[in-house]
Amino acid sequence: MPKQAISTPSAPVPGGAYSQAIATGKLVFLAGQGPFTANGEKVDGDFVDQAKQTFANLAAVAEAAGGSLADVVRVGVYLTDMSNFTMMNEVYRSFFPDPLPARTTIQCGLHGFEIEADAILSLDR
Repeated sequence: MPKQAISTPSAPVPGGAYSQAIATGKLVFLAGQGPFTANGEKVDGDFVDQAKQTFANLAAVAEAAGGSLADVVRVGVYLTDMSNFTMMNEVYRSFFPDPLPARTTIQCGLHGFEIEADAILSLDR
């Protein structure tokens, strides 16, 4: 199956050698998004503001791929501090409808921001 790069100016430009998303068949793999505006500026604000921007960026890339967060089947969430889990979960619930996707949440050492998330969409193409 050929793969197709997906990109949108509504989410930050990748900061490295990767695509915002790659589509292949019915699956779309969304690269990790963080709390950055489409211009690449870090969101000023508390953890909730960072989480909202992170999930909004995922939504923008999902839309560019022809889907939405309702099409997500798996999410990976990466937190610098697991004490933010409850706040992240509340924001997450406002972006992802039922049935909720499978999810893994991992504590990790992000540099300069507190949350990152990636996702896999399943689309009928």
